[in-house]
Amino acid sequence: MPPYRRIPCISQLRTALVGACLLGMTLPAQAEETADTTRWVSDNLSSYVRSGPTDGYRIVGTLNSGQKVQLLATQGDYSQVRSANGSTVWIPSSDLQNVPGHAERLPQLEQQVAQLSAELADIDDTWKARVQGMQETLDARKTLIDELQATRTALDAELTTAHSQLREAQAQLGAEQQQVLMRYMIYGGGIAGVGLLLGLILPPMLRSGRKRNDGWA
Repeated sequence: MPPYRRIPCISQLRTALVGACLLGMTLPAQAEETADTTRWVSDNLSSYVRSGPTDGYRIVGTLNSGQKVQLLATQGDYSQVRSANGSTVWIPSSDLQNVPGHAERLPQLEQQVAQLSAELADIDDTWKARVQGMQETLDARKTLIDELQATRTALDAELTTAHSQLREAQAQLGAEQQQVLMRYMIYGGGIAGVGLLLGLILPPMLRSGRKRNDGWA
């Protein structure tokens, strides 16, 4: 029986899906965009924030990469945002992005990868069970075919023996028929001979008897 090729494909599919999920981390343009004013600090670096919308304003702190902020206003190359602790600062607009950062998306991606891996494992187990079931079915059918083949061989041998016995019986019957025919011929010949003999003997005897009867009369 040729080996089944499906099970290795499940492993390849798992690898492809995991790779696709990881690839999605590097494609922020394809991520879900927000329709409100939520923004995230760029993943590339920690950004300095200022008290005003130009480089001339003093630096008042930093925002970490991937940190979630609320966009309040935009002026020139700067955007005014509110951080999670409630402080309002200005940050270069180029340091903001419309999609969550890697740090926020990574747990979701890991969860998706784990879910896909579990689903693929279930599919893999299902295919293994199906393949095992098909193998058992094929084994049972092969056993049945072997039994039928053995039965057919035995029946062929019995049929050959029956043909041989039939030929012997026909030959014996032919010999017996010939013997019976010979007996009939012998019996018939004997009867015919007796009749012929009687035909030769009886007429003279009858004529002699008539003459004697005539003389007595």
